[in-house]
Amino acid sequence: MDETSPLLGNQPQYGSDLPSPNLRPRHQELIPTPCGPIKRWSELPRLVQVYFCFAILSLLALLGLTVSSLYKQHTDTDVSDEDNFTVSLIQLVGIVFCIYYITRGVLQENRQELVAFVLSVLVVMIRSVVNFSVLGTKGQQELLVRFVCIVTLGVVHIFCTTLLIRRPNMMAFRVGGALECLQEQYFLLNLCFSMVTFDLQAQLCLCVLILTTSLAMAGANNIIVGVGVFWAILTTVVGAVAVLKEKKVLVWIFMVQNVPQVAFFVYLMYTVGEKWFQDTTYTVEAAAVTGALISLVIKVVLFWGLIRLVHSFGQGLRERMFAHNK
Repeated sequence: MDETSPLLGNQPQYGSDLPSPNLRPRHQELIPTPCGPIKRWSELPRLVQVYFCFAILSLLALLGLTVSSLYKQHTDTDVSDEDNFTVSLIQLVGIVFCIYYITRGVLQENRQELVAFVLSVLVVMIRSVVNFSVLGTKGQQELLVRFVCIVTLGVVHIFCTTLLIRRPNMMAFRVGGALECLQEQYFLLNLCFSMVTFDLQAQLCLCVLILTTSLAMAGANNIIVGVGVFWAILTTVVGAVAVLKEKKVLVWIFMVQNVPQVAFFVYLMYTVGEKWFQDTTYTVEAAAVTGALISLVIKVVLFWGLIRLVHSFGQGLRERMFAHNK
């Protein structure tokens, strides 16, 4: 016994308040935010940090170019630039949401937001290519810089974000622990929260399309769309709070709030159907119908996720998300 005592005496002694190296957590503490816990900046790999900074700076640069194009098109009295102004405004909304998607996708390892970022970038690229190809020589010269930046940066973003999506995701385990029910609830919560955001983007783009094109035929339509913007923002706030705070009453209120929106989509399709063959081109009508259908699909997925999520309220996930450091 005496021969083993020197070996024991050479072992490092740990204080009562310090865990042994084998018991120390592999990850740093998450930072609680109103939208859920996020990772610390120092915890992100160096390459992810570099790409995130590049993504934010490139999106801000595109935002500046788009605002500049909007100003030039707004001051131009040429009626033919109406479509260009509408496209630029929709792209402005898309870029703002892309900044949100990449921020939440990287800091929360949220794959839904990263997928939405890729799809948003892809839509902006396709719309820019189509719009640039149908412009005249003067219009192409005015939008050449923005077009080249959007296409070049879009390819880089799609490639890099696809790599991020394929990385292992540990946030559900870190927030919900080893219980599969909490991990599934965390996934459903992120899905519903993301769908609420997607729905807001789709409705804002649809409202911009209606207000800035020939679809806004009467003053009543403008009033409906103006109220619709406020209603969409209010509905998004109610939906986000209901999902994050696990409030069943707010979930039902959120579902009822979506009824007028669905009714407006039906009214919009009816109005577009009446005008469908009155114009020589159907670009605006097709875009309006596509936007309304996308919003309806988003709402179907959102309602499916909410119905499943409501049944898992009260299991302790909310306390884990918003009191992580306690």
